[in-house]
Amino acid sequence: MINHAVRVGSAGAAVTVASAEQAVTDWATRYFGTWWHATEATPERDSGGPLLTARVDPQAYEDCAYLVAREHYRNTTYARTPMLLAADASSGVIRAVSPWSRIAYRSEPGARSLEVSGYRAEDVAMAAARLAREMVRGQLLRDGWAVLHASAVVRDGRALLSFGGKGAGKTTTALALAACHGLGLLANDRVFVRPNENGRVDVLPWPSAAALGLGLLGGLGWTDLVKERLEAGERLHPTQSNQVTLALLAGYRKPVWGEPGHELKAQVWPDQFPSWFGVPLATEGQAAALVFPRVEAGAAPAVEETSRTVGDGDFMIGKTEDRYPDVFGLVGVDGGGTESARRRVGRLLSGLPHHAVVLGHDVAENAGFLAKVTGLEG
Repeated sequence: MINHAVRVGSAGAAVTVASAEQAVTDWATRYFGTWWHATEATPERDSGGPLLTARVDPQAYEDCAYLVAREHYRNTTYARTPMLLAADASSGVIRAVSPWSRIAYRSEPGARSLEVSGYRAEDVAMAAARLAREMVRGQLLRDGWAVLHASAVVRDGRALLSFGGKGAGKTTTALALAACHGLGLLANDRVFVRPNENGRVDVLPWPSAAALGLGLLGGLGWTDLVKERLEAGERLHPTQSNQVTLALLAGYRKPVWGEPGHELKAQVWPDQFPSWFGVPLATEGQAAALVFPRVEAGAAPAVEETSRTVGDGDFMIGKTEDRYPDVFGLVGVDGGGTESARRRVGRLLSGLPHHAVVLGHDVAENAGFLAKVTGLEG
């Protein structure tokens, strides 16, 4: 019996996640929480909107796997996991299974309905939250929003966006300001953006677990706190490598490496920022300044001249967001918003104050420098 439901969404875009297992809807509530205004709901009351039904039901998984195997399925990858995908040409129903995680999917794009089933509650809950986010993303993109690869913090409605590739310092910039100066954390890796009627750019969060290197945790003074929480039986996000968990329990403060060149990081739930670290979360803002950071060991914070502006490479479009291909027809555009929306956002952001900064490993020093340079001092 489907007797638990939660409605999640932002800026008029929403989806209802329903399940017989409270663990599934609790996961969605925790994951989206403050950022996307998760509230209790009922499938009957909200049946006019998109509905995602999640079942912990091994037989439903096996039935779907049988139907997929009968069709001319194709191999793809979704959420970095192999998937077998089959579409029924007559009904339009899309079915898929991920044998490695034993999760099955059934999508009816025209009916705005999607079902997830599997063996384990945690796997089903994780898949449901991921797909709920994709369903909201599709609605926001169709409403004119675009997705930027940037971190963001907010003070008094003014958002500071930090840009750069992997390892540039986006997360360092955001958490330094949030932890040391009390700015609201909007996102550590990507955000939704859209021009408003006043010629400014509105910014919304992209809910996700945050990947924090052990060196950054140490710089923020959070290593011992995390160790104490783990020893008390609490958990970080389950996507975290066990190697990282063991390092945290040992109080390790240096980067942990997996494959060559790939740093393994702690995976922090969104709600753990306020509950563990006292970092407030923000739900929206207007872009006020841009930072293009670079982290260098031993460097003293400094401003550099820059001609850098926001370009196509800063948007999470189909070519750059390959973890979640739109195999279920949930998004319907290239994944980063329409080209016209991206161009307009880029023009507006290029008119804001720009700061190219070099940051060292002293988090407090970085935070004070950034707050002063960007005018976001408390």
